[in-house]
Amino acid sequence: MPPRHLISLDEVTADELAYLFRLASDVKAHPERFRQALAGKTLAMIFEKSSTRTRVSFEVGMYQLGGHALFLSSRDIQLGRGETIGDTSQVLSRYVDIIMARTFAHATVTGLAEFSSVPVINGLTDDLHPCQAVTDYFTLTEVFGPDLSGRKIAYVGDGNNMAHSLLLGAPKVGMDIAIARPDGYDVKATYLAQAQRAAEAAGTRIELTDDPQAAVAGASAVYTDVWASMGQEEEAAQRRADFEGYTVDESMMSLAADDAVFLHCLPCHRGEEVSAGVADGPQSRIFDEAENRLHAQKAIMLWLLDADRAE
Repeated sequence: MPPRHLISLDEVTADELAYLFRLASDVKAHPERFRQALAGKTLAMIFEKSSTRTRVSFEVGMYQLGGHALFLSSRDIQLGRGETIGDTSQVLSRYVDIIMARTFAHATVTGLAEFSSVPVINGLTDDLHPCQAVTDYFTLTEVFGPDLSGRKIAYVGDGNNMAHSLLLGAPKVGMDIAIARPDGYDVKATYLAQAQRAAEAAGTRIELTDDPQAAVAGASAVYTDVWASMGQEEEAAQRRADFEGYTVDESMMSLAADDAVFLHCLPCHRGEEVSAGVADGPQSRIFDEAENRLHAQKAIMLWLLDADRAE
C-alpha cells in the first residue's frame, strides 16, 4: 500500500482535518501519553529555506514522541548538486521513516512524494504551507470550539502560499473566507479552482476583493503575512508601495466581529503588514498559534505513521 502524505489540504478530507484537531488537542493536553509513540522512528528534515518555527517544532516534536530528527540542509545532501529528486527520495526512504521538506519549488516536494515509500510532509513550498494552515484552524477551534461553521476568516495581503493553504482549508472546516489583495497579487487559479469545488460541496463562500475593510467586516479571524516572503527581498520596496492601505491595524480590526482574533504565521514586521498594537494586543493569538505548530505537527506525524493511539 502506498504511503499517505501531507502535501496539500486539497487532499485532506473534512473528517481527517477534524480528527487531526482532536489528536493535536490530546497530544497538547497529555504529552506523556505519546512520549514513546514514535520510538525508534527517524524524521529526515530537508531544508532549502531556513526557518525558526518549522525546524524547532518538527525536531522537538519528534524528540517528544520518542523518535529522532535529522536536519539536512541543501549543503548536506546531493539534491542541490545534481542528484535527481527521485533518487534522493528513494535513498532516504531506505534510511528513514518519514520525510519533511521545506523547499522553494513545489515540484520538489511533489517529486519527493512521488518516489518515496515513506510519508512525505510539505513543510512549506512557494505554493503551499499546509502544516501552518492545519495549525491555524486548530488554533481557531481552541478559541471558538470545534464547530467553526458559519464563521468567516479574512486574509489580508499577498496571494501567496499562506493564502492558498487557508483558502483550501476553509471549506473543510466550514468557514467562509475573504481574501483581500492588491492588483497583481492574486492567488493562483489552480488553488482557487480547488477551493471553489470544495466550497461548493461544503456550502461555504469564497470572496476575493481589493478592499481589505470589506474582507475583514464581520470576520471571526483576521490573518496576514509578510508582504515580501523569502526570496522576494529585492521586491520589498515596491511591495511596500503596492500594499499601502493593507496594514492590519486597530481601525481595521474594529470592523471584524466583536470576538475576532488576529493570526499571523510569523515572522511579522510590526509597522508593515500589522501594527504593533494589533500584533501585541488582546485580540492577538500569534504566540498560541506558534506554539500549536508543535502540537499540530506531532499529530500529523502520528497520523501519517499510523501511531496515533496513546499509550
